[in-house]
Amino acid sequence: MMYENQRTIHAPLHHQLQHQQLRKIKNHNRRPRHQDHHEEEEEEKLQIVDLSGLSLESIPTPSLNFALICKLNLSCNNLQEIPESLTARLLNIVALDVHSNQLRSLPNSIGCLSKLKLLNISGNLIEFLPKTIENCRALEELKANFNKLSVLPETIGFELINLKKLSVNSNKLLFLPHSTSHLTALRVLDVRLNCLRTLPDDLENLINLETLNVSQNFQYLETLPYSIGLLLNLVELDVSYNKIKSLPDSIGCLKKLMNLSVEGNPLVSPPPEVVELGVYAVKEYMCERMNSAYRSPPSKKKTSWVGKLVKYGTFGARGKEREAREHFVMHEQFRAIAGLATPRHVSMFSPKRLFSPRKSASN
Repeated sequence: MMYENQRTIHAPLHHQLQHQQLRKIKNHNRRPRHQDHHEEEEEEKLQIVDLSGLSLESIPTPSLNFALICKLNLSCNNLQEIPESLTARLLNIVALDVHSNQLRSLPNSIGCLSKLKLLNISGNLIEFLPKTIENCRALEELKANFNKLSVLPETIGFELINLKKLSVNSNKLLFLPHSTSHLTALRVLDVRLNCLRTLPDDLENLINLETLNVSQNFQYLETLPYSIGLLLNLVELDVSYNKIKSLPDSIGCLKKLMNLSVEGNPLVSPPPEVVELGVYAVKEYMCERMNSAYRSPPSKKKTSWVGKLVKYGTFGARGKEREAREHFVMHEQFRAIAGLATPRHVSMFSPKRLFSPRKSASN
């Protein structure tokens, strides 16, 4: 799809490489007219290599020129590792698919793939992603489902600025890094079937997010952040099968929300009879709750006696001009202690005096 006249290599590998002419794939996007002849020749050499489903335990490196591969499919094999030297040579790789293998980790050299747009590592045994994956700044889609991930790189959101789809369902994630909220190009976030305790507070920065799935975190996820109601482009929200008792009132602000799944939660707000009426009824209910909260008069805070003393000018308060205090009449409640409110008496109750060690009698 990316290049015109790309070559596709299919299994069986050696027969295809030695005896058959490589089939050319027509590009749906025409090359720019300003592209020079040298660039055209380089693109014509690029290959799509499909080695999926061959029960490979290692990658046949001598048979391939990795610098010419733009798409590599190694899925559904028995690979346990990807050599560091291999990924470092995939200079023009745009799509790498290694799903359904036995990989336990990714090489650090994955960060060398500066042109990589699609990475599929689902269905492996991977426990963590190398921090160098942040260097894949062209990455638009990352699929890491059905692994053993317990954490994501802490700063992943600061670097993958072009990421549009992040799918990490069916792992062991306890939380999402706070930098996730910096993935401003993100459109789809799928974190279902994990062990999430909470979501980042500043989700409102995900201004392009359209689909959010945090379902089936079961006994762990109990609350949703208020900022979830600021995802103004959100169309689909799935929070089903968690322990959520109350949806944030801000959900009433999600004007584009079309699909809302909340089943399997001990919901109190909104009540079940509202949920049964559908997403628009839920949004209206939450919006009304939010408006009611703003209409309610704020409760008057009780002023502490210390605050009143300061207000009435005792303890030599500096809040008012001196002449304003001279015309002040002491409140009856505090006249009894007016004599104590002088620097000489106040120093008796100074914290330094009360809590400093006593001097010995000999001193």
